[in-house]
Amino acid sequence: MAQTDPIADMLTRIRNACVAHRDQVEIPASRLKLAVAKILRAEGYIQKYEMRADDKQGVLVVALKYGEARRPAIVGLRRVSRPGRRVYVGAHRVPRVMGGLGTVVMSTPRGPMTGREARKQGVGGEVLLYVW
Repeated sequence: MAQTDPIADMLTRIRNACVAHRDQVEIPASRLKLAVAKILRAEGYIQKYEMRADDKQGVLVVALKYGEARRPAIVGLRRVSRPGRRVYVGAHRVPRVMGGLGTVVMSTPRGPMTGREARKQGVGGEVLLYVW
């Protein structure tokens, strides 16, 4: 089945796995999804991720992170730029999530990065998602 928005599918799989208190979730892999997982790991929202080879495109296995009383580290995920409505921002208009407590993941000419890194490097781009 063809997907029109693979990033939204990735976020939905992670969101559903957190609600079901799963330890890990398997996602069909791509370079952009791998970059998003790398950012989520660096920001402390997931424990780890790994690529597994299969007959097709590969599988990205994401190990979810939980705190006290099995509360997920990811409270919310929101897809911002969608296939039907792309959202681009300039270097001086990079949004902040929850007053800086959350993270913006952006696709820039220098590769996927957080909003904080984009502000520091002075680049804009497409706002992919918010996570808090």
